[in-house]
Amino acid sequence: MNMSDSVSKASDTEPRYSSEHAPDAQTREALDKEVVDICRDLIRIDTTNLGSFPDGANERPAADMVMELLQEVGLEPTLYEAAPGRSSVVVRIEGREPDLPALVVHGHLDVVPAQAEDWSVDPFAAEIKDGMIWGRGAVDMKNMNAMILTAVRDMARRGIKPRRDLIVAFFADEEAGGEYGALWLVKNHPEVFEGATEAISEVGGYSTTINGERVYLVQTAEKGRAWGALTAHGRAGHGSAVTNENPIVHLASAIARIAGDEWPREYNEATAALLEGIAHITGTEFDPENPQPQLDALGPTVKFIANTLQTTSNPTVLKAGYKDNVIPQEAVARLDVRTLPGQHEATLERIAELAGEYVTYSVDHHRPSVSAPIEAPIFDAMREALNRHDPGCHVLPYMLGAGTDNNALADLGINGYGFAPLLLPAELDFTGMFHGIDERVPIDSIIFGRAVLSEFLLDY
Repeated sequence: MNMSDSVSKASDTEPRYSSEHAPDAQTREALDKEVVDICRDLIRIDTTNLGSFPDGANERPAADMVMELLQEVGLEPTLYEAAPGRSSVVVRIEGREPDLPALVVHGHLDVVPAQAEDWSVDPFAAEIKDGMIWGRGAVDMKNMNAMILTAVRDMARRGIKPRRDLIVAFFADEEAGGEYGALWLVKNHPEVFEGATEAISEVGGYSTTINGERVYLVQTAEKGRAWGALTAHGRAGHGSAVTNENPIVHLASAIARIAGDEWPREYNEATAALLEGIAHITGTEFDPENPQPQLDALGPTVKFIANTLQTTSNPTVLKAGYKDNVIPQEAVARLDVRTLPGQHEATLERIAELAGEYVTYSVDHHRPSVSAPIEAPIFDAMREALNRHDPGCHVLPYMLGAGTDNNALADLGINGYGFAPLLLPAELDFTGMFHGIDERVPIDSIIFGRAVLSEFLLDY
């Protein structure tokens, strides 16, 4: 597609969307403190998701906090539990124009594990240092949860309604695929999302600096995922034996074949629009055969973009053997596969083929890729909300190489976007914070994000 200023940068004309309910200076100051306090309080609740089912996490303490914060301002949330402790919270907020399609605004309460000995701070203390909140979940995604909660609490306290109905959800289990969170709710309580056609959540709306200009990346697509196992069977025996039935050898060969099979490069709508937009900003020309000039311009953010140019398949866990002098009977490798749109089933078939004669490939969790329209009023609204708070900025779409709970909502025909707006320092390696050591988010960034998100939710 041809990237033009109309897509990447707001025009000089009056925005289509402008809030009539801007808070006064005293209220803004209180909201700035509130969003920081809520973010820190959520981080201090350890909601680590170990990925085992169903007892791999306990989101209930965080869900109870969310329930209390919503009830405190007169809202009536509902708590759902897919299993003991696996808690999600949903509240519907009536809009000024209830005939409009509803918008789902969602976050997740769980976080990935943090090894305290690897961190320079306590990962669950929510320490403030260098103008940032440090802790597991500061980026993924208790900052966004705090923005959402602060925004809807402000609406309720001041007695103002958003333009359309908001379905505000805080899900369990996102970090392990959503089987006890979003997927469970979509399957067992689809009525919760009645009337919704679009959703916003994490991993989008954050800024990066390209050619000296600020660019916000809004997620409009995400790759599919397949988590499964390569299992090789052989004949157990003494470690000194001469054998061609060693399952470790068969497994290693299968992994090598899969790793050596290069997945073709392909540009979906979001990726093409992003690279063309970067070319426009940098004064370069996007050549599909050589996207490197545009990738180089992204700096550290390239980590989130480079993996969207092709399908990936990475071994992540190896299990085999129990003693130096014993050939095991079985060897297993876990495989994390991320697929481009339209390649999901073909990719799984190809991996099974590459596994070979002595190795079976089984998939225990998989979701296809999803995409949402770029040329859409909701994208316009996000762009214009950002430009009101950061005039002259660029806004570009992109595809996330990982997955979010938007994938589950897609089963109900809901188009999902990543929009957790953050104005970030150019020197901060923000993408490196996701699941990383010493995860942290600038306080000024979440204050900015709260203001942008509040206006967007009121006006869209």
